[in-house]
Amino acid sequence: MMTDGSPVATRLSASAGLGALSAVELIDGYRRKAFTPRDVVDDVITALEATDAACNVVVTPMYQQARAEADRLSKAMQSGEACGPLAGVPVTIKDLVYVAGVPAYAGSPINKAFVPQADAAVVEALKAAGAILTCKTTTCESGYKLTADSPVSGITRNPWNTTRTSGGSSGGAAAAVAAGCGPIAIGTDGVGSIRVPSSFCGVFGLKPTFGLVPRSPGFAPPSWASLAHTGPITRTVADAALVLGLIAGFDPRDAASLPVPSRRFDADAAPLDGLRIGASVDFGYAAVSKEVRAAFTEAVRVLEACGAAVRRDGPALDPGILDHTLKPIAFTEQAAAVAARSAEELASSEAEYRAVVDLGRSYSGTDYIEAGYRRGQARSAFLKLFERVDVLVTPTVAVTAFEAGTLGVGRIDSVDVDPHLGWSPFTWPINLAGLPAATVPCGFDRDGLPIGLQIVAPWLDEPTIFRVAAAFERARPWAAMWPSQRG
Repeated sequence: MMTDGSPVATRLSASAGLGALSAVELIDGYRRKAFTPRDVVDDVITALEATDAACNVVVTPMYQQARAEADRLSKAMQSGEACGPLAGVPVTIKDLVYVAGVPAYAGSPINKAFVPQADAAVVEALKAAGAILTCKTTTCESGYKLTADSPVSGITRNPWNTTRTSGGSSGGAAAAVAAGCGPIAIGTDGVGSIRVPSSFCGVFGLKPTFGLVPRSPGFAPPSWASLAHTGPITRTVADAALVLGLIAGFDPRDAASLPVPSRRFDADAAPLDGLRIGASVDFGYAAVSKEVRAAFTEAVRVLEACGAAVRRDGPALDPGILDHTLKPIAFTEQAAAVAARSAEELASSEAEYRAVVDLGRSYSGTDYIEAGYRRGQARSAFLKLFERVDVLVTPTVAVTAFEAGTLGVGRIDSVDVDPHLGWSPFTWPINLAGLPAATVPCGFDRDGLPIGLQIVAPWLDEPTIFRVAAAFERARPWAAMWPSQRG
């Protein structure tokens, strides 16, 4: 039970097999010869097929290739060969990220014939580590919104309640992990697209520092160009730390890639004694549902019980930051990503996506540059905050999962909000600043839907995120909780 009064969830039937184990547990099982990669992959494929039937999470299956790689690794392990730090661990890949020889629709009908010939850097790293890729997961078109619905794959649903959205745009990734279809998914995050679905689906999601995980040569199309990050979605903090250590690193093919040395990330649970945490439930202006506020208050109490010194504090952001800063940057970059496409080619896109592109095209170069100046002011607000605290916590999303097939909510507790991005006011300011951030499950609403706690740290301080998340995970062990199908 996450908090007093929260329901104890039951396992989704698809998650009863080996696919429900963490990566750390799988690696240990291989070491003990308790099972083989083929055993695991067969269970994961069974789980993916069942979950896809209920929630629509798979765009392109890679099951034949996965079984062949599992057989190869099973034989290699049996003969004692060294196979890599993620050998035999199943991983799903969001359909914005290239896998050589596998279609990359990116949620868009205009990409129906596109098959990349190169792996994205993150895919190269995973393959080199021995991971087994099982499928491409659903995303909205070009990652433009915070659900995973698209004209290519339809509506992606939440395994906790299939009448509700999984969130997005890495919605298929988060829903698959939540339902026990393997321990690791790779997602992308331009305005919250790892953290929102992870929050809605009750799993751990990490957006690393901008540039820490390279995106080249494959990230299609280059929407959210100055905002988008690649990162892991997992059930446990330890799995995310393991994956980040393998996929982070400098790649000159990505102009934003940071020339930082490779390093290992720890996820050991330890007291938070001496850690200064700033806590903001609303950034001073955001509308937040009562149930999310209550779960956040309880999460702060847990952090204090772990030894942290918590103070009510947050960045001094402009309440108009969505319209004055984010949209001129994000929507212009979305429009630029399809600048060569004609109106006829975009006719099969969603009306909301075309509206975003049209608005992006309406901004002038001056608008874009001025928004960049305001973006610098937001970054300065976080710099000043981190002089006072070591880490910031907020709700991840202002609401819980809403009706599947809708863009968002336009009203929170009698307050009107932007239905596209206004109900997720805590995620995209972090993208504007390029900061690392994660979400951890911290409770449920009255309908049994998960609520997330966002943890934000200074640039390149992922270790502090893992420290806080591991301590919270130990105090509130969410990975033992599974969705039951409803709806």
